[in-house]
Amino acid sequence: MSDIVTFGETMLRLSPPDGERLESATEFEVHAGGAESNVAIAADRLGATATWLSKVPETPLGRRVVGEIRRHGIETDVVWSHRGRQGTYYLEQAGEPRGTNVIYDRENTAISTAEAREFDIERIQDARVFFTTGITPALSSTLRETTANMLKAARQGGTTTAFDFNYRNKLWSPDEARETLTRLFPGIDVLVIAARDARTVLGFEGDPRQLAHKLGSQYDFTTVIVTRGSEGAIGWHDSVVHDQEAYETDTVSPIGTGDAFTGAFIARRLHGEDVPTALEYAAATAAIKRTIPGDVALLSKDEVDAVVKDGGTALSR
Repeated sequence: MSDIVTFGETMLRLSPPDGERLESATEFEVHAGGAESNVAIAADRLGATATWLSKVPETPLGRRVVGEIRRHGIETDVVWSHRGRQGTYYLEQAGEPRGTNVIYDRENTAISTAEAREFDIERIQDARVFFTTGITPALSSTLRETTANMLKAARQGGTTTAFDFNYRNKLWSPDEARETLTRLFPGIDVLVIAARDARTVLGFEGDPRQLAHKLGSQYDFTTVIVTRGSEGAIGWHDSVVHDQEAYETDTVSPIGTGDAFTGAFIARRLHGEDVPTALEYAAATAAIKRTIPGDVALLSKDEVDAVVKDGGTALSR
């Protein structure tokens, strides 16, 4: 039995060397990366046992993804498919004004046909937390229903449900996302949402503290976390709002920072920490992740402990 079970697609990421264009690149780095598996790995690194659920093509690329996740110590429970393909994405990274450009190639992927009945629902109901994101229902109409069914099954089994809003404008419009994701809200206990997504999709204007309180009260969430990038995060729990500043960091790769934050927060809550302490660990984990290439937070709890204890200076000594 795992502490946390996550569900979603993990892609293969192909990246040319920093600053190089896709159209001229002659070599690529390859990493496996997906929000739900990233969260599972971060949670595991912070002390919570994790399982990743997905539907994956029975191909060399599909096996590559599953093998990489397993190498991080995560238990995998996948439905192997002979239909559909392995999703990929391409990442150009450069300084301003170009910035980072992501190109998805995830049409007709195996997971787009995944249905709740294909999975061992008892595995979700035996876990302490079930986690997924707003990326998953964006991938197909089938997955919109599957996500709702899995959240419902988790709730019926007494499992806490956690959800990262995680809006991706290259997958669907704000109107589509708002209509689908707000329908899922009644089945969610812990919501993580970026302040920018609240503005873009939910139409909220104003202070993030007010947003956290409004969401928590209106939708009866147990906990709401509003992330604000370099400005830190807001946590709402039991009608009390907590502020958490971001730790200073030298950014090598921002990809996966939010997933590292969320995985650490869930893990420390599972270990009995209060919301302010869990937010400290989440912010420290996110800061360390930004120094690490790739999608995954390859770090130890001791490193995070040191950053929390010394206010972000420990790793520079």
